Amino acid sequence: MARLAGIIMAALLLVTGVAPTATATAPDRAAAPAPRTVPALTNWTAQPGGFAFTGATRLVVPPADTAARRTAGTLAQDLRAAGRGTVPVAAVRGAGRPGDISIATDPARRGTLQAEGYELQVTDRIRITGATEAGAFYGTRTLLQLLATADRIPAGRTVDVPAYPERGVGVCACYIHITPAWLENLVRDMAYLKLNQLLLELKVKSDRHPEANSWGYYTKDEIRRLVALGDRYHITIVPEINSPGHMDPWIERRPDLQLTDSDGAPQPSRLDVTSPAAFSYYTDLMDEYAEVFTAPVWHMGADEYMLGSDFAKYPHILEYARGRYGPDATPQDAFIDFVNRVQAHAADRGKRLRIWNDGLTGDHTVPVAAGTTVEHWLNVRTRPSDLLAQGYRVMNASYSLYLIRGGFHMDTASLYAQGWDPRSFEGEKVASAAGITGAKISLWPDNGRGETENEVAAGLFAPLRYIAQTTWGTPRPDPSYAEFTARATAVGHAPGRTDLTRPPLPDGTYTLREADGEHPAVQRRITRTADGYVTLTDPATGRCAETRSGRLTLNTPLEPGSPVTQESCSAANTLQRWQLTPVPGGFHLTQAITRMSVVLTDEGRWLQYPPDQRPPTVWTLTAPAAGPQRGDRS
Repeated sequence: MARLAGIIMAALLLVTGVAPTATATAPDRAAAPAPRTVPALTNWTAQPGGFAFTGATRLVVPPADTAARRTAGTLAQDLRAAGRGTVPVAAVRGAGRPGDISIATDPARRGTLQAEGYELQVTDRIRITGATEAGAFYGTRTLLQLLATADRIPAGRTVDVPAYPERGVGVCACYIHITPAWLENLVRDMAYLKLNQLLLELKVKSDRHPEANSWGYYTKDEIRRLVALGDRYHITIVPEINSPGHMDPWIERRPDLQLTDSDGAPQPSRLDVTSPAAFSYYTDLMDEYAEVFTAPVWHMGADEYMLGSDFAKYPHILEYARGRYGPDATPQDAFIDFVNRVQAHAADRGKRLRIWNDGLTGDHTVPVAAGTTVEHWLNVRTRPSDLLAQGYRVMNASYSLYLIRGGFHMDTASLYAQGWDPRSFEGEKVASAAGITGAKISLWPDNGRGETENEVAAGLFAPLRYIAQTTWGTPRPDPSYAEFTARATAVGHAPGRTDLTRPPLPDGTYTLREADGEHPAVQRRITRTADGYVTLTDPATGRCAETRSGRLTLNTPLEPGSPVTQESCSAANTLQRWQLTPVPGGFHLTQAITRMSVVLTDEGRWLQYPPDQRPPTVWTLTAPAAGPQRGDRS
């Protein structure tokens, strides 16, 4: 047969003088590599031809498909943000025309595409089909990645379905405030990578309990905007108020709710699980959070309640447990009782409960309520296989997936080399994925000043892409980690992401004036830092603006009203890094770690305040006037 094909080709060449155009055979098409995406396309079937994005490209949807129209509207916004211009959305019956991008949902395909899968077909046009709106949306994320590096996409087909239903990130913004802009960037990147769950342990500024409003909080309007963005990008934003331990941000001014030991010493971080008032306070905060968080999920934490102590110091807890569950009850039964009461409160409001695993040590006779999801991060006596056998849904939140400011960072290269996947928990690898919801990485600020937000974002790049890969598809799509990182770099960031590493002014010496005041102008030398902030140096003294006084939380001065002082300059000192934010009439100066802005007092002192407590001073920055340089009292 091969000889006959050669004779025919030679004859054609002799007669016409032109060799016939080669057509890819089925084996050739199958061997062609899939275009680079994260997560990788594992069942791509290549075909001849391709799609070209042009100025005539349209987004077309079936006329009655409202889910597809919403998805197309979001894609149009993202294409514009990616520099692709304004792409119209049109309701069209049929397949459209060459150059069109067709988006549709087909519930009849739920059996093969499941809740979040999609089919992508690329010819001279593109067709994206999901059984649900989420599935169609994830197909558009693949399309955006394919367009990130080229106008032309090779023809082919894939059916792409996630391996796990929960693919996430956890962020503790509970002590150290993280800017909404940073969180919005995270939501966009997560969606771009097909991650779908963001846990936020944070403080919402409370109207019901203003005594809980120590700094680090978010306003309700800030949360509403973030949740709306999450809804548009199919990210479930799960709120957490950690309890009954780690409650100090909420009860430091409520000693009546704090656990007291046998010596009468109050524990500001521990809620008294035996107190009806403490339970009412916590559930009241839950209900207030429900005003701004729409997710059908509540995370109560429940970790490290007896960290640095033990139940023996609190005999009234054992008394409470035996009073409710009999003489064989243990102190930990009182802890589980609190968890179950919170679970019942959440269930009454249509929400499912999630907890961390480390409180489930096996020293209790009362089981955790059915339906509770356990997020396993620490190796304790009750293993993941035990929890799965007991019927609990388990999420892998292993400590090996943590990134801690100024501390441990997950070793993504090592995990990739191991072929880590969500079955690999701390202390155990289970044989089956049944009952495992997925996995997430976690960001915690154990040393709040250890890294700035921008440094955290840089360190998050590879871990975020790896968790997306291993929860959606195969853990090792490329032979080496270097090849995987090259894949991730080619895909880049989500369109619409804000670059937070570009100071709005070049380095130099500037005259700073209060825009609306009569205070004397001062001069400062502005120098960009490696992570995209600036330092403010007084040319007269050679010293740098810093926030260092007031009570420290996680090694960070978070007390509103504490002064900004001049200190010896240190490139490593994150408390000397400032963000310049353009506003009408000038700039705000905001400390990179505390996220409080400079307020100039009538006496000319610089103080730091949350922007909703004291309006930040608006500064004009201009080239310095001639003459001697002056300092000030900051």
